[in-house]
Parts: sequence; structure tokens; C-alpha cells
Amino acid sequence: MNRRVFVLAVAGVLGALGGCATAPRTVVGAGGAALAELETIEAARAGREALVIRVASGGCTGKADFAFHVERKGGAVTLAFGRRRLDPCRSLAGGTTELTFTWAELGVPPGARVVLLNPMAGRQGR
Repeated sequence: MNRRVFVLAVAGVLGALGGCATAPRTVVGAGGAALAELETIEAARAGREALVIRVASGGCTGKADFAFHVERKGGAVTLAFGRRRLDPCRSLAGGTTELTFTWAELGVPPGARVVLLNPMAGRQGR
């Protein structure tokens, strides 16, 4: 068996096993669009009027690139963000960008307890 066929066979088996072990968390976003993966959030700030999230950006990321899902259970509101489309830009201004979503825009009542479901990025070397 040549080396290339062996490597491809092993990669296929490992990929199949990895798929059995975990599955990405799927949340249905606004308009019924499925968010296959929740966006990793660099930082989040909850203010009186809005929620500000900082996300990775190649320089072209905007609010329209995101969908959100809000669910009310008991006294808490759960909130999740996912990308609708990837940022194809690779500008020098890239890195992260902050996006502001008002509570009214999210459909969250004032003073509600909010749980953000997205994973948070850890900072290394600081």
C-alpha cells in the first residue's frame, strides 16, 4: 500500500470516529436559519441599553453577518450568536470588531437576566 493511500485511509477513519464523539451545538437563529456553530466571543459587555460583543474579524465583519437566537425559560433569557457568512477580508485593520445589539433589537425585556451561550475565547500570554 503506498504511503498516500495509507494516510488518507487513517484520516478517514479518524474523521469518522471524531464525528461520533461530538457534534456541534445547533441553535435555530432568527428567521429559522440554523446556526451550526456558535461564534466564539472575544469579549461581551452588557449595558443598560445594549449588549456589545467583540468577535474575530478580517476587516469586513458587520452586524448583518450575524444571526441570533433568544429563548425565554423561567426567569432567564438565553442568547446565542452565529455567523451567517464568513468574513472574506484580510485587511491590516483586521483582528476583532465590536458589534452592538440593543436589548429591544434582541427582543430582551429591560432588566432580564441573560445567559450568553457562546464560547468565550481565552487570552494567552497576557
